[in-house]
Amino acid sequence: MRIAIVSPLFESVPPSLYGGTERVVSYLTEELVRQGHQVTLFASGDSRTNASLRPVTRRGLRLDPDCQDTLAYHVIMLDEVIESASEFDVIHFNIDYWHFPLSKWLGLPSVTTLHGRLDLPDLVPLYARFQEMPLVSISDAQRKPLRSLNWIATVHHGLPPGLFTFRQRPGSYLAFLGRISPEKRPDLAIHIARRAGIPLKMAAKIDRVDRPYFEQCIRPLLAGPGVEFIGEIEDRDKDRFLGEALGLLFPIDWPEPFGLVMVEAMACGTPVIAYRCGSVPEVMVEGVTGYIVEGEEDAIDAVGRLDRIARADCRRVFEQRYTVERMARSYLDVYQHIAHSQNRLASVA
Repeated sequence: MRIAIVSPLFESVPPSLYGGTERVVSYLTEELVRQGHQVTLFASGDSRTNASLRPVTRRGLRLDPDCQDTLAYHVIMLDEVIESASEFDVIHFNIDYWHFPLSKWLGLPSVTTLHGRLDLPDLVPLYARFQEMPLVSISDAQRKPLRSLNWIATVHHGLPPGLFTFRQRPGSYLAFLGRISPEKRPDLAIHIARRAGIPLKMAAKIDRVDRPYFEQCIRPLLAGPGVEFIGEIEDRDKDRFLGEALGLLFPIDWPEPFGLVMVEAMACGTPVIAYRCGSVPEVMVEGVTGYIVEGEEDAIDAVGRLDRIARADCRRVFEQRYTVERMARSYLDVYQHIAHSQNRLASVA
């Protein structure tokens, strides 16, 4: 198939540091190319891909000190996508709803994967306006606030099997990996680890908008013993960071759409302790890949039971459910559905 994949421009594809959406876009793009499809990637100019790259910016916008208006470059990218739309059987958007008016009125053969939360009140009238847009969710839980939309499929994220190293022996510390933000609850991770008596290592990105939260709520907690704040880490460091951990703490306080870090930990064989929010019960297998907990006391108790989780079982669940090959197969089914629907409409017209 001739496939266009449209990525956000905030990070390169793949990102050098944090960037969940761009990372998944990279995994999917490279696997589709490996399977022999003609893939064009619309992304930042510092992206690395075997697909045909259509660079829109010099580099990922988050790390570009000269960029003040990120929307401007996404508008440019949309114009380039529309200009070349006839080259593709399907256009796969990963940029939320920004393209909806164009896709609707131009009849583009497109599908959109929504990567973010959908429980915000402002989204209700917007998605009601574009009810017919074909959508892919990254978990069934993500759909709950807007069940009546035109959902084509749920496609869980997938990783290349060789990306993370399976480690049979557990480490001696708990890990927190992600963003420093109120909904990720790094403060709870610190409390849980300290009360459990296990060292905590935190590898986390701090966005500009979350800097006040870090300074006011998290930095004071770091002054105590048993917590090492590493900061944002690169991909090559993530394998060791997760693989050598006793367990991953994921004490989220929001409707997480997927939670890629849970799957990354599973790929290493590292069990997860996660709060029952959003996609967590859908992504994890209770008692096999770790524990789904209801609060701080439950989480502390779960730390003491991590030795009951077989790390080989964590890896097995990853290989059965969360590989990039499985993700690509699911998306190809979606693409063929979109292309067939488009051809049917063209023949009727």
